[in-house]
Amino acid sequence: MINYNGTLISASNVQLTHQNRAFKYGDGIFETIKIQHNKIVFWEDHYFRLMASMRMLRMKIPMEFTLEFLEEEILKTVKNIENPIIRVRLNVYRKDGGLYLPTTNEIDYLIEAKSYTPSTKDIYKIDLYKDFYNYSGLLSTIKTTNRMVNTLAAIFANENDMDNCILLNEHKNVVEAINGNIFIVKDSVIKTPSLTDGCIKGVVRKKIIEILQKHPDYTVEEASISPFELQKADEVFITNAMVGVQSVTNYRKKQFKTEIAFKLQNSLKLIQATS
Repeated sequence: MINYNGTLISASNVQLTHQNRAFKYGDGIFETIKIQHNKIVFWEDHYFRLMASMRMLRMKIPMEFTLEFLEEEILKTVKNIENPIIRVRLNVYRKDGGLYLPTTNEIDYLIEAKSYTPSTKDIYKIDLYKDFYNYSGLLSTIKTTNRMVNTLAAIFANENDMDNCILLNEHKNVVEAINGNIFIVKDSVIKTPSLTDGCIKGVVRKKIIEILQKHPDYTVEEASISPFELQKADEVFITNAMVGVQSVTNYRKKQFKTEIAFKLQNSLKLIQATS
């Protein structure tokens, strides 16, 4: 089922017009959300990121768009899906009308959901994607519906038998993976690209940083990362809302350890269970 502005309809009955602004201009944002055992994982973090993104894009936030209202709408959408883990995408976009200048800043929303089965790989290979760049700056930290660089990088990864690719910014610094934030480990220092480098302001990224800041054995840094640092790293891992922490085992001829990523995944699961 699809939840379109609060009404549940079948996927085949969704009718978006040719004037849809997310389609025509990428004038939309989305949240990918994990539901586990009928509980929205890290819901407050997703909600506040959505509100901040809507404000930044000058979308009019409806009065009813409270934390509780959207939580109820999401759970209503997944009510009849019989699976312990569900993937939800909450789409928000400006209403039809206008050219670059919209006729209104009011929004529509659409919630889609489907069953999700986690999969793990013993070997997980990545490489750089260098054809196009993610440009640095705060606009790139928002999950807009314009994901062309991610799409082209995914095609590149598939054509080259890779599991993922690393996106770079115009300064040739590491930004993120196709579908998540990236962390590198060297000795006791764990680095992730800063938001000013143009990475998505990931919910799980935030949680991992919070875990590491409390850990006595590690120092976490948000800083620019050169691709050369990947070759010197002890570990590399990717984070996103659905997988949590994904270890990277291979970058070109380099092989990585996976111990710290494994520990962080367990810590993340513990937070999910107790929050």
